[in-house]
Amino acid sequence: MSSNSFAYNEQSGGGEATELGQEATSTVSPSGAFGLFSSDLKKNEDLKQMLESNKDSAKLDAMKRIVGMIAKGKNASELFPAVVKNVASKNIEIKKLVYVYLVRYAEEQQDLALLSISTFQRALKDPNQLIRASALRVLSSIRVPIIVPIMMLAIKEASADLSPYVRKNAAHAIQKLYSLDPDQKEMLIEVIEKLLKDKSTLVAGSVVMAFEEVCPDRIDLIHKNYRKLCNLLVDVEEWGQVVIIHMLTRYARTQFVSPWKEDDGLEDNEKNFYESDDEQKEKTDKKKKPYTMDPDHRLLIRNTKPLLQSRNAAVVMAVAQLYWHISPKSEAGIISKSLVRLLRSNREVQYIVLQNIATMSIQRKGLFEPYLKSFYVRSTDPTMIKTLKLEILTNLANEANISTLLREFQTYVKSQDKQFAAATIQTIGRCATNISEVTDTCLNGLVCLLSNRDEIVVAESVVVIKKLLQMQPVQHGEIIKHMAKLLDSITVPVARASILWLIGENCERVPVIAPDVLRKMAKSFTNEDDLVKLQILNLAAKLYLTNSKQTKLLTQYILNLGKYDQNYDIRDRTRFIRQLIVPNEKSGALSKYAKKIFLAQKPAPLLESPFKDRDHFQLGTLSHTLNTKATGYLELSNWPEVAPDPSVRDVEVVELAKEWIPPGKAKKENPAKKFYSESEEEEESSDSSSDSESESGSESGEEGDSSEDSSEDSSSEQDSESGSESEGENKRTAKRNSKIKEKGDSEDGEKENEKSKTSSSSNAESSSIEESSSDSESESESEIESKSRKVTKVSTPVFVPMKTHVLLHRMSGKGLAAHYFFPRQPCIFGDKMVSVQITLNNTTDQKIANIHIGGKKLPIGMQMHVFNPIESLEPEGSITVSMGIDFCDSTQTASFQLCTKDDCFNVNIQPPVGELLLPVAMSEKDFKKEQGMLTGMNETSTVIITAPQNFTPSVILQKVVNVANVGVVPSGQDNIHRFAAKTVHSGSLMLVTVELKEGSTAQLIINTEKTVIGSVLLRELKPVLSQG
Repeated sequence: MSSNSFAYNEQSGGGEATELGQEATSTVSPSGAFGLFSSDLKKNEDLKQMLESNKDSAKLDAMKRIVGMIAKGKNASELFPAVVKNVASKNIEIKKLVYVYLVRYAEEQQDLALLSISTFQRALKDPNQLIRASALRVLSSIRVPIIVPIMMLAIKEASADLSPYVRKNAAHAIQKLYSLDPDQKEMLIEVIEKLLKDKSTLVAGSVVMAFEEVCPDRIDLIHKNYRKLCNLLVDVEEWGQVVIIHMLTRYARTQFVSPWKEDDGLEDNEKNFYESDDEQKEKTDKKKKPYTMDPDHRLLIRNTKPLLQSRNAAVVMAVAQLYWHISPKSEAGIISKSLVRLLRSNREVQYIVLQNIATMSIQRKGLFEPYLKSFYVRSTDPTMIKTLKLEILTNLANEANISTLLREFQTYVKSQDKQFAAATIQTIGRCATNISEVTDTCLNGLVCLLSNRDEIVVAESVVVIKKLLQMQPVQHGEIIKHMAKLLDSITVPVARASILWLIGENCERVPVIAPDVLRKMAKSFTNEDDLVKLQILNLAAKLYLTNSKQTKLLTQYILNLGKYDQNYDIRDRTRFIRQLIVPNEKSGALSKYAKKIFLAQKPAPLLESPFKDRDHFQLGTLSHTLNTKATGYLELSNWPEVAPDPSVRDVEVVELAKEWIPPGKAKKENPAKKFYSESEEEEESSDSSSDSESESGSESGEEGDSSEDSSEDSSSEQDSESGSESEGENKRTAKRNSKIKEKGDSEDGEKENEKSKTSSSSNAESSSIEESSSDSESESESEIESKSRKVTKVSTPVFVPMKTHVLLHRMSGKGLAAHYFFPRQPCIFGDKMVSVQITLNNTTDQKIANIHIGGKKLPIGMQMHVFNPIESLEPEGSITVSMGIDFCDSTQTASFQLCTKDDCFNVNIQPPVGELLLPVAMSEKDFKKEQGMLTGMNETSTVIITAPQNFTPSVILQKVVNVANVGVVPSGQDNIHRFAAKTVHSGSLMLVTVELKEGSTAQLIINTEKTVIGSVLLRELKPVLSQG
């Protein structure tokens, strides 16, 4: 034996030598066998000689061969001393390959690597970016605590490197250093914070990965970089996209309110019987405030949408989970097509995708119902894929498609894959319990399967039939009799135990058969499986209690057999049953309740999906796949009840001077600074966030913004019937203003001698791009520029109770009631549109189907973005939808038809003049300056007389903002109150001043170019301020 093993070792050693020495055999010795075996001692000698050569060509050739060996998985660690000598080579190609080798072996040969550490430090200053990056990689691969300070210094320097490739490697090194010495966390977080501000797409993915490893809980580091990451996402490399999307999903769940609240709130909109419509309306207004999506939330959803077309399955899966976890339910539908596309990939990808679809299909069947046939099982699918597809088909089953699915299942039952056939039978059982219409059909089909030749199929059928019969206490005596006959042929223990349990539970319904079955079982008791023996004991006890005349002796015989059984569980059960059912002087108080204990009504088993409880894990994660919390898993937090302050995401951007910039200068500097300014890209993308999608994911891109985002161009169809003339005019104005914006942005990008200004990606702010008025085409560039700069700071509206207007009365609408109100939020469908929210109520006791906007009769120039058709509205149901209407800065009525499946109703929306404004934040100095430019014909005023108590600051503020959506301007004088706003369509300033005089009088002054709107606003404000 020992000689054999020696020979084997000798042989295998020679073989290994041959393999390892393959590279060298051609140069070592051509002399046959001697050369072959001596190479074991001299292997790689030629490579060492070449590395010590004076010729760069020989060294380069040797390094190429060594790297080739590493790529093939061969061990080249013994060459480390020879390779490390060449780390200071002048030849860049050799140096690159040496670094590739060192990255691989630096951790194994730490002592030798440390000898060259000064060379690596010098290489960090090399003019070639690849050498600098490689040196940092090698340095971070030497995992010795003693060099931690050197690594820390190198990472700090590399994070400020001019090359994005080196900064990317610095981000990779952060994770390595953190795993080596967690005490460096605080210093590393500083570097991460610095790198997060990096605008290069090459760095973004790597630094977010470092953030997730080192400090995933430091959400505050993401605030200022959130919009930038959203905008860079499309251009980041694929694996970086996956990391960023997962991180932004977690971020969104902590910073935004749930977009599903509206859906949930509709269910508890029950109406009391004696409650009037007005009371109900007031109650609902108090109870639920309409949901408006945060523009940053919308930005994330919109910017990830194009990635559903990615060729990388992981990216598609990441976007799908983002839509699932943070988008409104009405918009999540677009992920289904992309996920179904991934089912054409290899089986590993299919497995993960199907697992996630299985979880999704439990909660939202409608997502995948159109793709039902994509989940049909193919004969070439492995068992794991087949069972997952079965699971999805079961989740998608409903009354409409169950007949098709049952025909499909009949084919699956005949499959040669027995595990799959058994799973199909369980699936049929689940369909029978979920859809009551087919319960009997499924039961009959399963009974037919009892005559199948395959024992596994029969056994599984028995188990499923037992569960179905348990759920239906209706008499199924014939099926039980049929199953009793099968006891002679079935050998699978679970099936035999199930039949015995069924007969025991229904022993009073089959009084003739049950004792006979017990007799047969008594004969074979000693040969049965333990599971079957326990059920025989139960059957004996139940028959003893219900039919003791026939079964008394049989029961005693079986109890005696059980008393001496080898299994202690069976001995215990026997003793328990004997004491309980056989009365004697020692019997306890329980004996009289024996019948109630054994023949109690058993609860029906719940046939649930194994994926039911996986939804608390984030989709697409390892934890979700394993259904257990994996190391490093970061849980998704619940939505906050109230959204945190959105201003934390506002970025401090700087301007060129403290004063308004003379237009001449801006023009001169523009050509040199405009080209691909990164700040400009960021501004553009944040501006484009205003052009948000509608509920089904379509986007409105009629304005200038749509030209900036190619993904929106494709879906920029507006449902408007306005004249082409006014549309062209709008586009020209928008184009001119976007040029002006680029000038300002490129100056911001340079950041020289600048003053700080808050740039928010809110819809209101982005509307400043197209703020110049379309009816004054001839105004000069300087006027437009000063105007576009002064309105950039758009403030949030002062909160006032919403005023609801009747759009359609329930009597006129045949049970459909509609109310509308102006939420005073920037419109997500277009910068020039006023946001309108419509609440639809079904006051009938029947569904109202296909609620949509029909024909529109709009004045010339007016445009309307309609809501998506509502498929059906449940009885007593309610839903709130959003629309956008461009009133062209007028109070003209927008007339249109509100239609259902059967009727159309003519309705009108007329805006109060105060709702045509957006509040603007400006200083007192700027207010006075602008007011000075808007005098003469642009100024209207009136005198107000009222009691002095009506002139307190809080009363004036409340009265003015109730009438008009204006922002408060800080005032240095107690007797003067100032308010500023701009018109939604043209962006013209609206300046309101209330100046208190002596006694009980005050002067109301309005300055604006829009004199018509100004005078209407004056007429509306005067009576409100005058009354007590």
